[in-house]
Amino acid sequence: MTTLVWFRQDLRVADNPALFEAAKLGPVVPVFVYEDASETGNVHPLGGASQWWLHHSLEALEKTLGSLVLLRGDARHVIPDLARTVGAGAVFWNRCYDGHAIERDTQIKSDLRDMELEVKSFNSALLFEPWEVRTKNGGPFKVYSPFWNAVKDRDIDPPLPAPEKLRIKDCSEGQTLADLKLLPENPDWAQGWNELWSVGEKGAQQRLHEFLKNDLEDYKTLRDRPDCPNVSRLSPHLHFGEISSRQIWRQVQDEMAATPEVSKDGWKFLSEIVWREFSHHILYEFPELPWRNWRSSFDAYPWSANETYLTAWQKGQTGYPIVDAGMRELWQTGYMHNRVRMIVASFLIKHLGISWKEGEAWFRDTLVDADLANNSASWQWVAGSGADAAPFFRIFNPMIQGAKFDPNGDYVRKWVPELKDLETKYLHAPFDAPAEKLEAAAIDLGRTYPSPIVDHATARKDALDGYEAVKAASNTRQSDG
Repeated sequence: MTTLVWFRQDLRVADNPALFEAAKLGPVVPVFVYEDASETGNVHPLGGASQWWLHHSLEALEKTLGSLVLLRGDARHVIPDLARTVGAGAVFWNRCYDGHAIERDTQIKSDLRDMELEVKSFNSALLFEPWEVRTKNGGPFKVYSPFWNAVKDRDIDPPLPAPEKLRIKDCSEGQTLADLKLLPENPDWAQGWNELWSVGEKGAQQRLHEFLKNDLEDYKTLRDRPDCPNVSRLSPHLHFGEISSRQIWRQVQDEMAATPEVSKDGWKFLSEIVWREFSHHILYEFPELPWRNWRSSFDAYPWSANETYLTAWQKGQTGYPIVDAGMRELWQTGYMHNRVRMIVASFLIKHLGISWKEGEAWFRDTLVDADLANNSASWQWVAGSGADAAPFFRIFNPMIQGAKFDPNGDYVRKWVPELKDLETKYLHAPFDAPAEKLEAAAIDLGRTYPSPIVDHATARKDALDGYEAVKAASNTRQSDG
């Protein structure tokens, strides 16, 4: 029996349950459908950086499989039509957990069964299905720490190997990868990215191997240092499913068993994998997470619509070096260090008074790892409006954050080179440097590097004043209840 295997965010061959099970039944027709959001009603289109990654990931997968049908359109029509054309007796895929995907997949599954085809979906993206991890009361977890405690000691299914025998059925259907038009043109803002990233399943495994051997040690203490290499950079590989959480879990456990002295680092890293898991579980339970406040009282916050501030933030021209360094790293590489993501997010929300939704949208367009669940949950976490959120009154001081996590200034000097000759003492607050120090470093504030677009103390007071509206709305709801 011919089985159609619909690839989505699972662009790998090993530990791919849908492919593994389909290979047992006979010939396989692998297909990927690129869905244009304007044609499918998905309100969260794939960003430009993610499209770049997707192009190269599909290229790698096609090379591994030997053949991959590429189609563009609405999967609700494309998948049934292709199943008819190739004479498939079954259609298998691995599950996605956002609201749009669930609604789409449910309809496709019903239509295929009406065609008397066998239809199966599998879990390839998560350690546990969202409905498998519940509180004692049977509801979903809304706080991370209890979630972590509930899953960290559970048995994790071992990752599946690649199918031993995989027969790909010849199929003349489909388009070329170039037809999908995923790469940027006029201008090609991703020039040089191929040297920064090794996209695909093979690259993901190589990156994990390098991290475990070279950068896992001291991860717990150095993961917050953007000037240090002790981060995995696996997030885009995870997002596109070039590697699975199960594969990572198993290999980290093996490394800790072989090298017990890295166990604290290993468990800290695994807790970050579970934070991703938690975000996906939250998105499953609250599909409006990407565009609606988890805590409805935040609907009362008086957000600013200052386009000048938003543009300065996007371009890394705020006058706060650690913020500007992060935003420039993002634009030039499609990636930003996690600690710096929190700093720049806090700055947008609490210094500039701009809604987290603007930040979520910018990250979704510019990050190669723009995962809908992680991106939405993390932005709402910083804003204070989400599940297990940081308190709104926790407002990062960008000067202190820079000095603490980039103490030698290496990160800022790399991404904000106009400050590279300034003494480290003043690097994270050049506006406080004596005139002679700025002159010695060839810095003319307001010309060669911007003056701060907002005053820290004033912005902090304005943010807390705005939060009073949120507390008032919350108190009103509680009294009405």
